[in-house]
Amino acid sequence: MPGPAPCSIWLTPLHRTLLEGVARRPTQPHRLVQRVGIILALADDPHVGRIARQLRLGRLTVRTWRDRWLAAVPTLCAAEAAGEAVAALLTRITTLFADAPRPGAPATFTPEQVCGIIALACTSPAAAARPVTHWTPAELAAEAMRQGIVPTISARSAGRFLKRGRAQAASDALLPPPSPRRR
Repeated sequence: MPGPAPCSIWLTPLHRTLLEGVARRPTQPHRLVQRVGIILALADDPHVGRIARQLRLGRLTVRTWRDRWLAAVPTLCAAEAAGEAVAALLTRITTLFADAPRPGAPATFTPEQVCGIIALACTSPAAAARPVTHWTPAELAAEAMRQGIVPTISARSAGRFLKRGRAQAASDALLPPPSPRRR
């Protein structure tokens, strides 16, 4: 029993020219070129299975990008009819083929909070009336909460910010290495 009739993709001459230009440009990311290639191939042959085999991709991948293109066609055609600049239209097309946001938990700390913790680590512990000569992750976390930079933070997280936050060329860590434990 044959399946449903394939959705055909119709490209305006300008859309085809822009897509072919993106596909030929050697500096484009591979995923963008691959997604543009899917649309160009589907414009010539609307059968998802054949295009998936031809491009060595999964049928679901081809279907996903076909559906995203079909959903954006009215907007793209309206922009083209309104006389939108070619560069702006190209930006719309490349944005269309960008990855969708991934699910996951939002960041726990804002960039301002991270900068505040790093700035605190750059000051002397004596300036914050701490009875230590160097910041430890636990002292830094406690002081960040006391100053209201963050409502709560673990010593491990404070230490992670300092480890990750330093510049690539930095030769010294922001915190001294942990001292050996006494037994």
